Amino acid sequence: MSRNIFAPLTNIIYRSRPSTSFLHTATMHRSPAAILKHPIPSDVDTSIHQPRDPNTLSNYNAWRTKHVTANLEVDFKARKVAGSVKHDMKRLAKGVREIVLDTSFIDVTDVKIAGKKASWKIAERSEPYGSPLTIDVPDDIEHADLEIVLSTTDKCTALQWMTPEQTGNGRHPYMFSQCQAIHARSLFPCQDTPDVKATYTFNIRSPLPVLASGLPTGSKLFEAGKNGEPGTLLYTFNQELPMPSYLFALASGDLASASIGPRSQVWTGPEELVSSQWELESTEKFIQAAEKIVYPYAWTTYNVLVLPPSFPYGGMENPIFTFATPTIISGDRQNIDVIAHELAHSWSGNLVSNASWEHFWLNEGWTVYLERRIMAALHGEPHRDFSAIIGWKALTDSINNYGEDHEYTKLIPDLKGKDPDDAFSSIPYEKGFNFLYHLEKLIGQEKWDKFVPSYFTTWREKSLDSYDFKSTLLDFFAKDAEASKKLADLDWDTWFYKPGFPPKPDFDTSMVDVCYSLASKWEALNTGSSSSSFQPKASDIEGWSANQSVVFLESIQTMTSPLKPELVDLMGKTYGYAQSKNVELVSRYYVVGLKAKDKSVYQGAADLLGTVGRMKFVRPLYRGLLECDEKLAKATFEKYKAFYHPICKGMVEKDLYGHGKGG
Repeated sequence: MSRNIFAPLTNIIYRSRPSTSFLHTATMHRSPAAILKHPIPSDVDTSIHQPRDPNTLSNYNAWRTKHVTANLEVDFKARKVAGSVKHDMKRLAKGVREIVLDTSFIDVTDVKIAGKKASWKIAERSEPYGSPLTIDVPDDIEHADLEIVLSTTDKCTALQWMTPEQTGNGRHPYMFSQCQAIHARSLFPCQDTPDVKATYTFNIRSPLPVLASGLPTGSKLFEAGKNGEPGTLLYTFNQELPMPSYLFALASGDLASASIGPRSQVWTGPEELVSSQWELESTEKFIQAAEKIVYPYAWTTYNVLVLPPSFPYGGMENPIFTFATPTIISGDRQNIDVIAHELAHSWSGNLVSNASWEHFWLNEGWTVYLERRIMAALHGEPHRDFSAIIGWKALTDSINNYGEDHEYTKLIPDLKGKDPDDAFSSIPYEKGFNFLYHLEKLIGQEKWDKFVPSYFTTWREKSLDSYDFKSTLLDFFAKDAEASKKLADLDWDTWFYKPGFPPKPDFDTSMVDVCYSLASKWEALNTGSSSSSFQPKASDIEGWSANQSVVFLESIQTMTSPLKPELVDLMGKTYGYAQSKNVELVSRYYVVGLKAKDKSVYQGAADLLGTVGRMKFVRPLYRGLLECDEKLAKATFEKYKAFYHPICKGMVEKDLYGHGKGG
């Protein structure tokens, strides 16, 4: 079902916003000037048609980007990307003589339309959304061939530049991008909203190998080096499937590749290539399992770029090349469910996208759901609920960090005037998963499994919001009286808008009972129970998966009384957690130690924070260290802050210096 982009308010009210929230609904579509702390100029505001994405300043309902050509050069010495971008834009609304694009800390020097100089201006910055670029367009132009000459600046939040020393082998610098959620606008002027999808051509010059979120189409020497320096090569890529701006991705560094399947390769540093290849050799099994759940993979090849350790996420689902944390390369193949997750994004998020970050659960909740279905197909149904139980712990942590009544604990939060990064947590992932899991159980898996491919076919290459999802679901089951009755009786408003916890499903606990049992023994040992004859030994966890140890450690974290420091040391030595190369395990062990205020783990936790930049590990460790030794926590951050990605750095600063809370 398509949406009338010129009547968003009517559609949203029609699609069952709760009657008690009418004022909120109306507020949701106020102009950006009315909702921003620092209003944008009125002459810019008047050209912005009310979009359903409140986190963009672009007038994408009046003009829509259809194709982008990026002609850019990577300059490692100046730490900038410079060149031009061309937008092929289509007029959607008559009488709108301006194109407004998102920018953030970009140096724009020239703008042309059809090869002729255009009149343009950049307004003052409006936090947190940047500076809108306004371009005058003649009335008689229906398709604008727009070219913008630009350079990124040292305030660019989409790029991380690494010195050779930060990359591991010490030979070459490295650059990679992370554009989600609203950071693409700091890399190039664009309609930085997931509600707009476009095709892309990448022409990228660099002295080091380049990857981009498109299919490689070749490389050639562009110019010879000077004074014995390496020459610049031109690397080209093409993306024929339309994608949102947040999936625009670049990486350049000392890269090598190896096959991990008939349609997949892994790319990483030369020293890490063999171990990465071994870890990811099951990728094709993931792809085939996903295809049976939804439909055939659409992006031709699926590849993984294992990034340097400062990458802030487990993975980023950039099309063709998933950007992945090196923490998945743990030598035991225990953490490759991250790849199942990022692969699932090839359908949920990349082909079918949330229309705004307020509806982020449509990306992440669906992806977690598909990820767990993939794991169940490969390892058995109990693995799905086992993963969901781990996810429930992550959901609990995020809700507790925000507070149960916080806006960001809703499935659909209000992000008007807010930075979507501030709302980033496990909530859209796990609350979204639990909603879909509930729908599956409500309707029945056999019927639900017919809806899944239909949903992804209906919205293929499009963007939608939660109300579109609801309409699509109701339409699909309209002729099924039993399913229709159940969906009609569902409390949609509570699922969509109630903060805090969703109803907890009755998960299959067969794989976690042994973990809980061992945790109970440790709790009895901790309290000095006279009935406890438990003596820890390595065989306690013999045959366990790493994720079972994760559940055990998280159970220890939630005990009524923290573990005694001497027991923390005993656990680490007996089970090998303190020496583990699996960051999922050692980080959780350190959290146990920090909760116990065991001084023997303080420095180990601080040292780990200098080797990993994934926020999943970094933020809990800093929070724990802050409670134990504020001076060490802040000194550690000051020591390593240049190592972290700008997104991670900003979030940790808020955690340490009291400027906000997050998941």
